[in-house]
Amino acid sequence: MARKEQAETASANPGRLKQIALTYKMTRRADKKVGLVVAAVGVVTLGVFLAIGFLIGHPVYLGILGFLLAFLAMAIVFGRRAERAAFGQMEGQPGAAAAVLENIGRGWTTTPAVAMNRNQDVVHRAVGKAGIVLVGEGNPNRVRSLLAAEKKRMARIVADVPVHDVVVGDGEGQVPLRKVRTTLLKFPRVLTGPQVTSTNDRLRALGDLMSNMPIPKGPMPKGMRMPRGGKMR
Repeated sequence: MARKEQAETASANPGRLKQIALTYKMTRRADKKVGLVVAAVGVVTLGVFLAIGFLIGHPVYLGILGFLLAFLAMAIVFGRRAERAAFGQMEGQPGAAAAVLENIGRGWTTTPAVAMNRNQDVVHRAVGKAGIVLVGEGNPNRVRSLLAAEKKRMARIVADVPVHDVVVGDGEGQVPLRKVRTTLLKFPRVLTGPQVTSTNDRLRALGDLMSNMPIPKGPMPKGMRMPRGGKMR
């Protein structure tokens, strides 16, 4: 039994290392200094603890603690810079907000592209204990029209559920892509688990673009064009 667990651990480690290496390569394409910054954080953290250790007469103990904390600090800094690089590459791509919403975490149900127009302005929907959140990306003026139309459409069956709207962008009153997840998580929780389930069931009756059109998940190709006829709902 122990041998089987060891074999599974050994086979899993190469996969994790490969994933870390791939993440580093992707991050370095957008952040050339990531390696130097992460290494500097590790060296400085370890150096500080070693210095304190020599001052108080316990260099070995503080050195071990410093090594562990240096590794933790390096992992945190690398993770943040990798996340920043990933968002930087996604920004400006149609459908990028959908990719963020799909990784928001447990307790949320995401439906990409519940409304869209020919200009690739799109509205995604997320449902959780905070209620319904409509996330629009594209031209702010056109997106707000899409949001208003989607709210009106939903009002027939979910009038008792709070509805929030978020417009992705860097302008006034907009939310940057990298802050979309934290923005949703900050909304007050007003629904219970059964209420969230009931809301999702009622919204499924409305249908959405994804159930009617072969639109790929995540960021959509920039060359994609919607059929003539205005908005799709």
